[in-house]
Amino acid sequence: MDPMLALVGDTPHLVDEWQEVPEVWDAVRRRVDQSGNQRGLLLLTGSTTLGESNRQKVTHSGTGRIARLKMRPMALCESGDAEPKVSLGKLFDGDDLVPARRDSGLEDVARWCCRGGWPANLGMPDEVAFETASQYVSSVLDVNVIEEHRSPDVAFSLMRALAMNESQSATYKTLGRDMGLGEESPTTQTIASYLELFDRLHLTEELRGWEPPVRGKARVRIKPKRYFCDPSLAAALLGATPQRLLGDMQTLGLLFENLVVRDLRVFLSTYPGLGNGLYYYRDEKGLEVDAIMERNGRWAGIEVKLSDVKADEAAHNLLSLRKKMLANGATHNAEPAFLAVIVGRGSLAYRRDDGVYVLPAALLGA
Repeated sequence: MDPMLALVGDTPHLVDEWQEVPEVWDAVRRRVDQSGNQRGLLLLTGSTTLGESNRQKVTHSGTGRIARLKMRPMALCESGDAEPKVSLGKLFDGDDLVPARRDSGLEDVARWCCRGGWPANLGMPDEVAFETASQYVSSVLDVNVIEEHRSPDVAFSLMRALAMNESQSATYKTLGRDMGLGEESPTTQTIASYLELFDRLHLTEELRGWEPPVRGKARVRIKPKRYFCDPSLAAALLGATPQRLLGDMQTLGLLFENLVVRDLRVFLSTYPGLGNGLYYYRDEKGLEVDAIMERNGRWAGIEVKLSDVKADEAAHNLLSLRKKMLANGATHNAEPAFLAVIVGRGSLAYRRDDGVYVLPAALLGA
């Protein structure tokens, strides 16, 4: 009846699941104005975005009063599955790598990908934790998709098609075919609208192409890859268990790439400054690098490999990218802050003779 009552209390004051009473948003705007635009008064948290009907109840954008922060699942170092002995932020700052050790095997990688980075899983046994992602998918289908007046069947089919094309830049045509709906396959416009919904629900997130100049055309022209916010969602949609993944190294490798992208995005969200972002690189000659991190105008190239035995191949790609970026002096491209191969199975974080770092995921931190 009076949303302002939800804001009564000592500051900073938290209102959880505010989207259940969307009028709280405008009440917050008034409260901030009354305080003289004082910062840090209120925290609004919600497990989902506003549904279509509730969005109409919010009259103010919040610009200048409310800052938005995207909360992602936990990185390995937050869930206790890694020791953050290697700081990517310090590598960006030019600090030397201090060699570190922590053993991790393919069994660990499969477990990480199925368990996920959900806070609710902390302290839970694996057999319980493995069900969290399936419950999340069911909740999205039973609540959010219906609230948006969409079809749960179509949404589930598209989610599963995305899982089948994990870590790939799949076209709408490919996704439509892999939905398995035959002649009832949805139109491109329908697929696009559902993908937009998944992004808005923070179920998925795009990874766009990278080119050094700020106005580089490749940022627009290269088809984006789409990753789930957590690899456990793809595992659940595919019905994958750690045991099944250990018998399918290709799928495990793609899920591990999703996991690393998740962790890199978590790390980037902690860095101050503008222009921080995560991309991938692909050129017309087939050279591809899994991830490009940008921070304060500097960039780092990262390859993701399931095992450290693939480090030579990955290092070759990274050095080829560096050579291409520096070949044309007229473009004034900067040297990379660092080049690194992030591996699942491995034990040592070290610097190779060619300058490329080999970093086990179980040793990474912001």
